[in-house]
Amino acid sequence: MEINAVQAAILGLFACLSSMPGLGGTTFGNYTLGRPLVAGLVVGIILGDIRSGIIIGAAIQVIYIALVTPGGTVSADVRAVSYIGIPLAICAVKGMGLDPDTAQAQAMAAALGAAVGTLGTVLFYGTATMNLIWQGIGWKAVEKGDFGKLYLVDMGLPWISHIICSFLPTFLITMAGAGMVDIMKNYLPMDGIAMKTLFTVGSLLPAVGVAILLKQVVKKPLDFVTFLFGFTLAACMNLNLIASAIVGSFFAIINYKVIMLQSRKAAAAPASTADDDDEEDI
Repeated sequence: MEINAVQAAILGLFACLSSMPGLGGTTFGNYTLGRPLVAGLVVGIILGDIRSGIIIGAAIQVIYIALVTPGGTVSADVRAVSYIGIPLAICAVKGMGLDPDTAQAQAMAAALGAAVGTLGTVLFYGTATMNLIWQGIGWKAVEKGDFGKLYLVDMGLPWISHIICSFLPTFLITMAGAGMVDIMKNYLPMDGIAMKTLFTVGSLLPAVGVAILLKQVVKKPLDFVTFLFGFTLAACMNLNLIASAIVGSFFAIINYKVIMLQSRKAAAAPASTADDDDEEDI
């Protein structure tokens, strides 16, 4: 599967928009376009293979489902994962004749995504470091009272950082995607130790993502009940994720109604107690 220059350029543009701090904004850019689940659809449209993009994007999203950037600390760059890792994974899966829906293909995609995401941290910190230059220019403009220059500092100059650290790496690496897959096919045979290791590690990575999510949402043993409820629906009733989410929303509404009813009763109890005290005084 070949990625031409136009496709690589569009991928680079989306990498710029989804980078953190993102030119597309934190909500629209980093937390929407930058997520592998959304990027899988975008990449699939760009490369003309929506099915592969969605499947591979969903497989990679599981790893980074609980990824946060506290204080700017980044363990993996989802911009690189989404717009470098997913295109490379699609090229690799197609080049090796694998079905994207198989466990083997998804394990490869997860491993490639994790590797690219770790390397992408260099791009993240490179962008942040270059932005310090524009920040210095902005402070000097403030000291001189040239506030109009802040529009350039805020919305113009950061494009230089993103073009160097987001657009160019994405463009160059994705353009070489097919060539890199050919190298993998020639030097890393499917039955070799290297590829078997890649598949094994890749198949374990989703468990890491789920474990990170559990660490954040599970505060007491009872929380496991609601978390495992979705797996029960999928295993026993063969429901997909959308159907499980709809069923879960019904229970969420019921739980909300019960909590609201309890809070109303709790609020009404002190009022009735006060009335009884008044009657005794009379």
